[in-house]
Amino acid sequence: MDDPDSVRWTITVPKETDVALRTFLAQTGLRKGHLSEFVADAVRWRLFDLNVSSARAGNESAQTNDIEDAIEAALAEVRAERFRKPL
Repeated sequence: MDDPDSVRWTITVPKETDVALRTFLAQTGLRKGHLSEFVADAVRWRLFDLNVSSARAGNESAQTNDIEDAIEAALAEVRAERFRKPL
């Protein structure tokens, strides 16, 4: 039975990609049903990579110290919120 939170995709890939992926899945002991999990994981990783690349490009002109200061300020804020003692 399908997960009610999942959607069905119809995608087209080169035959070489299909054979390579199915061979890999078979060699690692995974079955045909793991194909969807593999694709979903690959898409998540690609989106993450694109987001990181975009963030890096957007910060190319920023000074390293400015970025480090912004990170430290964000961490301090999160830590203060997370470790705040209840009254």
